[in-house]
Amino acid sequence: MTKFHVDENKSWFHQWWPKGVPFNTEFEEISLGDFFEKQRKKYPDYNIIWFIDTWMTYDEIGKYIDSFATGLHNLGVKKGDVVGFLLPNCFQYVISFYACAKLGVISTGINPTYKPLEVLHHLELTNTKVLIVLDSLYSDLAAPIIQKTNVEMVISTNVIDLCTGLSGIKKVLGKMLGKIPSGKVDFNPSYKFMDLLKTEPNLPQVTFDPKAHTATYIMTGGTTGIPKATVLTHYNLVSNVKQIIEIFRGEQPGMGDIGVLPLFHSFAMTAVMNVAIGLGGWMMLFVRPPSTEDLLKTIDKLPAPQGLAYAGAEILFKRIADYPHLKKFPHLMGKMKLNVSGAGPLHAPIRDGFERKTGGRIVEGYGLSEASPIVSSGNLFGESPIGTIGMPLPGTDWAIFDAAAPTLKKGPIADGLPGSNYGAEHSGELCINGPQVMKEYLNQPEETQETLQEWNGRIWLRTGDIGYMRQDGTVTLMDRKKQLIKVAGHSVFPTEIETMLMKHESVSEAAVAGLPDPEGKVGEIAKAWVALKPEYVGKVSEENLLAWAKESMTHWKIPKFIEFIDDIPKNIMGKVQRRILQEADPLYK
Repeated sequence: MTKFHVDENKSWFHQWWPKGVPFNTEFEEISLGDFFEKQRKKYPDYNIIWFIDTWMTYDEIGKYIDSFATGLHNLGVKKGDVVGFLLPNCFQYVISFYACAKLGVISTGINPTYKPLEVLHHLELTNTKVLIVLDSLYSDLAAPIIQKTNVEMVISTNVIDLCTGLSGIKKVLGKMLGKIPSGKVDFNPSYKFMDLLKTEPNLPQVTFDPKAHTATYIMTGGTTGIPKATVLTHYNLVSNVKQIIEIFRGEQPGMGDIGVLPLFHSFAMTAVMNVAIGLGGWMMLFVRPPSTEDLLKTIDKLPAPQGLAYAGAEILFKRIADYPHLKKFPHLMGKMKLNVSGAGPLHAPIRDGFERKTGGRIVEGYGLSEASPIVSSGNLFGESPIGTIGMPLPGTDWAIFDAAAPTLKKGPIADGLPGSNYGAEHSGELCINGPQVMKEYLNQPEETQETLQEWNGRIWLRTGDIGYMRQDGTVTLMDRKKQLIKVAGHSVFPTEIETMLMKHESVSEAAVAGLPDPEGKVGEIAKAWVALKPEYVGKVSEENLLAWAKESMTHWKIPKFIEFIDDIPKNIMGKVQRRILQEADPLYK
């Protein structure tokens, strides 16, 4: 057991802290595999997943995990190898994640809405050896780029492979009529997921230090916007689950956890998959985000005597609060018990409307991939102040530091103890200390050094988010990362778009910045300023490059405008000066 002890005199423990939740807690140094086995032993016959009208219990999925892990081992997959999942939410994702964990294999989830160039970037950055892919995604997303990667084998699966809730006739007709997507995988060697599940379980003995050994790579723009892989250990992930279980006042066997968020994202990985298991509960998985009506219909029909938890962005709760026909779902009231809104502020009208119409409780939370990702939450069982990101989880400490200072040596502006400077006039960078803070960025020592810094004998995560601490110890954020562009609620990082544009053969350099949306529809738009290589000047148009971007990037990352310029402005250190271009643009003015 290890302890991240937070001084119990800190101000956030005294006004809003939920009764029955400890200020501090102890954290086991165990692997994710051992974490799963503990819950499997406690709740073997409890449901763990509902997906496409099919239920699976802890013991059933545990047997699949052991068989699949053995199958991977027999294929030569070993501790430290990287396995990528190009999968939507499904049984196979959870089985793959925990099978890898048992082998000490590093898993990394790939966004299935990516374009091929983005998949290539992910596979290259993480040095993925094995790709587990949905057969219907392979030809469009993996086949065009896989020969440029270090992938050695492919394991394919169909979305309904484990769905016993669908009759055989429905499956056959679905494939014939094209309603159940499928596709051909021609990589050599390739294997069928379902064949590996037939492997006789015979797990190898694998030893590693959970505090040091990597469990997963989560892709992130980071605190600076540069695309990179966050390195999270077994200890990080198990500890973050323990913290969340504490604010839920302990395990809630049988509670459901609504999984609309994609599992490749750190928010769902923890708040849906791992937390459901930590609670002794079950996850409700959707292959793609359902419409509000379909979501409510599913919630209404599925038995959930212990209630449901739901983590998501504010817009998801707003859609429920605004839905005009809630009376169509007579079993909804009171079912959605504990809800956390993240990825942006929770506004009072939405909170109040959701709670009034569903009988559920909703609070704002905060996290980032570098913290596994959950950092804070409001009080799920009592009053919470609106307009703040709540209180740090048990065992998590936070403070406001000077955002402009290169190190934390000067000490905090506010840390919740006497002498703190509270209020908006004392804003700075939010910094976090706790067991959930990442190990490092993969192969990015300089970025790691800038982001993980020591103060007072402990390592703190510089979040890049600007805000201030109130006298009650809660924090209000003002700026979501200085360079961040918010396009229709999506976080878009300029450097990522620049990196993608510079993969085009004609582009020498690129700079990207956010501008107000001239049509007023999506808040901000991204604009790219591009310098062409001399041999392409006059041969490639802005329209040509924009059309290429539409083929290569997820839609919300595509620049609204591309403008060719002769030179990209830089400072004396060679750093691109986006702000000069941004402020000179007519839209900015």
